[in-house]
This record gives sequence, structure tokens and C-alpha cells, in this order.
Amino acid sequence: MWQSGMRKENTLPMLAIDHAYAVIMAGGGGTRLWPLSRKATPKQLLKLFDGKTLFHLAVERLEGLFSPEHILVVTIAEQAKKLKEIAPHIPEGNYLIEPMPRGTAAVVAMAATAILKKDPEGIMVVLTADHFIEKVDEFREILSAGCECADTGPLVTLGIKPTYPATGYGYIEAGEDLTKFRHYTVKQVIRFEEKPNENRAIDFLKSGNYYWNSGMFIWRADVIEKEFSRQMPELEQILSDLHPLIGIDHSSKAFSEKWQGIKAQTIDFGIMEKAKNVVVIPVEEIGWNDVGFWDSLFDLMPADENGNIILGTQIHPLESKSMFIFSNEKTKMIVPLGVQNMIIVNTPDALLICPRGESQKVKMLVEYLKAKDLTHFL
Repeated sequence: MWQSGMRKENTLPMLAIDHAYAVIMAGGGGTRLWPLSRKATPKQLLKLFDGKTLFHLAVERLEGLFSPEHILVVTIAEQAKKLKEIAPHIPEGNYLIEPMPRGTAAVVAMAATAILKKDPEGIMVVLTADHFIEKVDEFREILSAGCECADTGPLVTLGIKPTYPATGYGYIEAGEDLTKFRHYTVKQVIRFEEKPNENRAIDFLKSGNYYWNSGMFIWRADVIEKEFSRQMPELEQILSDLHPLIGIDHSSKAFSEKWQGIKAQTIDFGIMEKAKNVVVIPVEEIGWNDVGFWDSLFDLMPADENGNIILGTQIHPLESKSMFIFSNEKTKMIVPLGVQNMIIVNTPDALLICPRGESQKVKMLVEYLKAKDLTHFL
């Protein structure tokens, strides 16, 4: 638990936990772990980590820091039932249902409205349901520092120190050091950068001033609401119209019709890139991974003596090394013979085979299936 305390010289008061709320965005229908992840079973609902889903882990990380009453989950109706089964201790009314996806800007705006209805002094910790974080205690400490910082007014983002020139992440360019909370440095944000090409990513890594955009944010609910009013007034107006129903009745025709009028937009494009008073807290060595593609699992799961990660039964690699092999068919035998550096994902209706380092191309495969009218495999 966070503790409240007296103001000390050159420091700010500790944040009272009573006003901090975690918002878990859990409505994604991603197919980046295709063919296992589908629209009906997105990656946050896959039991890949010792029988636990990423959503389970996301909620588990918050235990002892937020009470269940202070955890909100934003999702879609098709996934809500499964999420509630995983985390039944979160109150029913804290599951905020989107009638249809309208981007993370709408998600954040709706959650901010719900929090302000509960607590005009509420602070939002915006998280996602599909991240893996190894060092949970360190992560909790960072969230505590971020809440203390956000309580003073700025929009806070968490930036992950890059370990390689990734082209699949957005970046944050950081400026001068501004202050510290606990032992974490707070830096000015100069700008947000979109996903770069490889040469530009190499330059970012060399500069030392760029961080991966983690998609995790912390701010006062009233502050972000003002940014919506300034930058996305149409969205703010719709949320104002929906105010009486938010957190109470999201299944009504009136709610759905109003929600449908929202233009889809991300929080990055809609708000953060032009927001005022934005800071970043650089985050190092917490074992963060957004599990964006099959290759990322090589960093998260233990391998056998040959570097193979085996998930499933009846899998027998012979003279094969550095493989990731998954199968959820108990009767089919899979025998990679003399194979190296490959990814094999077997499901009853689809089989993916690709070299290590190429699994980001699954998004190209998804577009291919759409073009060939094979969307029933998605």
C-alpha cells in the first residue's frame, strides 16, 4: 500500500491510495499470435504462462497496491464473461463495456468519466492486459512514484529503456531531467515518434535519449478530461451525453447509438502527441515485454538443453535446436527432425511455420487471409 505522509523539503507528499485507480485496457482482439490468438481468444486470454493468462497476471500485479474496488477493466461484451471468470473479485460495475471498439482514446475517456463519478480527485493508472512484467515489486514501486508525480499535475508516461533497435514500437524522445519521485528520475517529453525504420531505430538507441512507448500512462482524471475537451471536443461531448449511463448501463440502445458515433482514435494520436505538460519516467530492468509476436516468447519462457521451448503434448524434436513448438492437439504427434531456429504453432484448423525472427510478418499473413476471404480463420 502507498502511505501518506508530511511534505518534506524538495519533495512532494506521498499519494493517498484512496484516490488511485488502475484501468486495465482488455478489449483487444489482436491476431499477432495467430493461429492461437483469434478475435474470440485474443492473446490476453491465452493460458501460456504456467496456466495463467496475461490478463490474470495483469490483475495479479496490482494486488496489495489497489483494492479490487479501485481496479477498472475496459473490454468488449464478447470478452467480458471470460475476464470476470478470471478476476471475479473485481466488482461487476467496474467492468466497463464498449459496445464496439473505438480505439484507446475512447477507452481512456470513458474510464476517466467513470472514475470522476466515483472520485473527483481520482488518479488513473492506465495499463494494458497483454504485457508481461517479470519484476513485479519494482513495477509496483514505479507505479507508486508515477502516481505521486501525476498528483502534481503532469501527464506521466512510462518509457522502457530500449535494449535493441526495435522497429515494432513507438518511441518517446526525452529531454532534461525535471525532478525525482522516490528514486526515479522524471524527464521532460520532447515528442512522441512513430515506429521507425531500422536505421532510425539504431540512431534512437545510440542517442540514449529515446525510450520505447510502453502504452502505460498515469494522470489525474480531471487533467486528462481537460485535454479531451481541448483536443477531442467531439469525443468529450459524447462522453458527457453518456455520463448518466457510464458504469451503470452500457447495454442500452441509447448507449450503443451514441458510442457508435465516436471516431476511432488512439490515445497517442488523439491526445499525447499534442498534450501539454507531459513527462516520462524511464523504466529499466523490470523484464517488460508486450508479447507482440511469437519470437518474444523466447525471452520469457524456459528452454530445454537444446534451446527448444515446447508447449503441448506429443511433441518430440529430434536433433532440432532453438525451436518454439506449440500444439493444443493431444492426439497429433509433431516431430521436427533436424530443424533449427523455427517456430511451429499447431491448432486444429491451422498450422503456422516460420523462421525465428520472422514472426512479425504474421500481420502480413492476416492481411492475406482478409484479401482471400478467409477471415473465418481469424
